[in-house]
Amino acid sequence: MKVKVIGLMIAFCIATSAVAEVDTPSHLFGQLFVDVQMQRVFPDGKTFVDALPNDAPAAIVQRYEEERGKPGFDLTVFVHRNFTVPPPKGSAYRSDPNEDVCRHIDNLWQVLERGPDSATLGPYSSLLPLPRPYVVPGGRFDEVYYWDSYFTMLGLDESGRHDLAVSMVENFVSLVNRYGHIPNGNRSYFLSRSQPPFFASMVELIVARSRDPATTYAAFLPALNKEYAFWMEGADTLEPGTAHRRVVRLGDGTLLNRYWDDSDSPREESYREDVETARASNRPAAEVYRDLRAAAESGWDFSSRWLADGKSLATINTTALVPVDLNSLLFHLETTLAKAYAASRKPERAAEFRARAALRKAAVRRYLWDAGEGIYTDYLWREGKPTGKVTAASLYPLFFGLATQAQADRVAKVVRSRLLKPGGLVTTTVQSGQQWDAPNGWAPLQWIAIEGLNAYSKRALAQTIARRWIGRVVTAYRNTSKLMEKYNVVNPSLVAGGGEYPGQDGFGWTNGVVRKLLVIDDDLAAGTRCASPVANDNLPSGLPRPGRSPNTPR
Repeated sequence: MKVKVIGLMIAFCIATSAVAEVDTPSHLFGQLFVDVQMQRVFPDGKTFVDALPNDAPAAIVQRYEEERGKPGFDLTVFVHRNFTVPPPKGSAYRSDPNEDVCRHIDNLWQVLERGPDSATLGPYSSLLPLPRPYVVPGGRFDEVYYWDSYFTMLGLDESGRHDLAVSMVENFVSLVNRYGHIPNGNRSYFLSRSQPPFFASMVELIVARSRDPATTYAAFLPALNKEYAFWMEGADTLEPGTAHRRVVRLGDGTLLNRYWDDSDSPREESYREDVETARASNRPAAEVYRDLRAAAESGWDFSSRWLADGKSLATINTTALVPVDLNSLLFHLETTLAKAYAASRKPERAAEFRARAALRKAAVRRYLWDAGEGIYTDYLWREGKPTGKVTAASLYPLFFGLATQAQADRVAKVVRSRLLKPGGLVTTTVQSGQQWDAPNGWAPLQWIAIEGLNAYSKRALAQTIARRWIGRVVTAYRNTSKLMEKYNVVNPSLVAGGGEYPGQDGFGWTNGVVRKLLVIDDDLAAGTRCASPVANDNLPSGLPRPGRSPNTPR
């Protein structure tokens, strides 16, 4: 990587950035938007918010008001006359059933690559323009997604596309400079929330390839700082026992974080579903909308993890929880900021962030460790107790090096007895009908578990998870010639289900994790072999060490 180029790119973004007011489809189209979503003109509510208006929104709204009261008015006909619904890019792609999974992934990056798209957007598109190429997940997800991109980047590096990984990080720098944070995705209706903050982990992927790590850390320091400021906004004046946006101060003054969304209205891409959930809840609608949106920020939309009764979406209480994954990620952001400040020759600021990280590590160990269950879990900050729910998020403290060895030993036992299934690691122990629950397994959580367990010398368990997961994915690929968003890992003969939309194929983070795991281990997944096309001193030599954890345990 050419550090000078990245430095110039970051400087350009800072110099030209301006936080602009961005209108979302609901604001642009008002009652028309509500009617389209509530009457389900499209089976998937995301279709309309991604559609391109054929005229100025004000003109379409006026036309709607003039026509909708006339006899024989057909809303579906009106919408298709006034909007263009682009077919998913790459929808004509057909995979070659004779390709092995590695070659399939290497070729598929070209299908999933987008941009730069700033010059091609219409004036009223919901897409937020990005200056550099990027990779989308696939299927209905035809925009970049924040936390997906880290796991996608793992595979890009193995496929010899480090250039594309660098471009994606540069795009996130552009977003954080324009909007003050990295949104859920590059759509206007995603701007009110972020996603699990993996930006620091992305930076470390770039640093690992850099010939001058100190200069690279320093180049990313402004964006890392803005990311941290977004998540910590309001912390300095927060009273004990209260919360503000994404920060929570416990009764003893301990500072931790939660997921949040700055809007308390229905998600525009899932408008009807959210309205129906709120109606069924017997709770203030705005409260339900906020918790639904906060769960969307978590990436786990949706899971029994966020449900007060563990079953019904109407009981969602995301903002009442201090999540173990989020606080592990912010610990890593603090340690990365300490490195970046040290690289920038600002030792006092580096010491400050090392101290912040140490405080967070102590807090996570104190409040998010459930000694009774022998696992890390989320914390009900108002009630002052852990949820006791066993989920794959429990492995984040191992991945980021927060856990003690004794804690890791106990986590490994719980993982083996309660989360390990024939097709890999199941997301939770609950079968609620939500997609981030049993029987589903997801690529990013397999990677977090494998790397976290390896970091604490649980190599046999890590290897078992990796082999079962890859076996599940490769078998499905051989049967369908597709890589999917999620998999049923309890009964590999069945497809994954649950959630608000059909299962998607493509699929960015599955491709990335599979490509990272399938390197040169010929025994992995019944003889599947995947050699890297590029030289890389950091490449794993095969399982049980598929990569390196970003932190060593202490």
